[in-house]
Amino acid sequence: MNEEGVEAVVEEERLKAIIESLLFAAAEPVGLTQLANALDNVPREAIRAALSELTADYAASMRGIVLEEIAGGYQLRTPKEHAFYVRRLLAAKPPRLSRPLLETLAIIAYRQPITRPEIEQLRGVDTGGVLDTLLERSLIRIAGRKEAPGRPLMYATAPEFLELFGLKDLESLPDLEEFRAIEGDRADVAEAQAPEDTVASPATVEVESDAANDAAAATDGEPEDSN
Repeated sequence: MNEEGVEAVVEEERLKAIIESLLFAAAEPVGLTQLANALDNVPREAIRAALSELTADYAASMRGIVLEEIAGGYQLRTPKEHAFYVRRLLAAKPPRLSRPLLETLAIIAYRQPITRPEIEQLRGVDTGGVLDTLLERSLIRIAGRKEAPGRPLMYATAPEFLELFGLKDLESLPDLEEFRAIEGDRADVAEAQAPEDTVASPATVEVESDAANDAAAATDGEPEDSN
């Protein structure tokens, strides 16, 4: 390899190291635009290539950190199989999604944008308090007003929803059967692994195992565009 080739390899490795530092320092997923702004004069193609190489490096080395594309950005995360040990270290209670919260969140995720009357028609109960809680937790957002009598507010999922469930984007949202299985698995793992005197890590979401079933039944099929 000639001198220019060696310098190019060094620069590529240095870029990967810098990106790794940026992702490590960030408290939330970092988008490509944010990285490009921080890495002045570095082409986006080079940043994408470095991210791809970092992702492959972490995956191949069986390390305790993985790089994943989450909620429209990139984030360093602990592997799911290490969740038990992370829970024991942090001993912090996770944000809990109760049955009403999960049912409402699932309806919004698969039917967004959707209004409160439409949600209540599917659930059969008042959802004002539940919507307020989901807004406070930044799991949903107001997506404008519907062109209908009274112009009711429309609700949609927020980026924090994608981050919480480890989804790249809304296109990565599993179908209802997969969603139900994922939530059932999480509930089973949390119950089986968490000792009585410890609680799950902040990255783990506890849910009631039958809540996803009811949410799936309420949505009645595949994701729907309610525009």
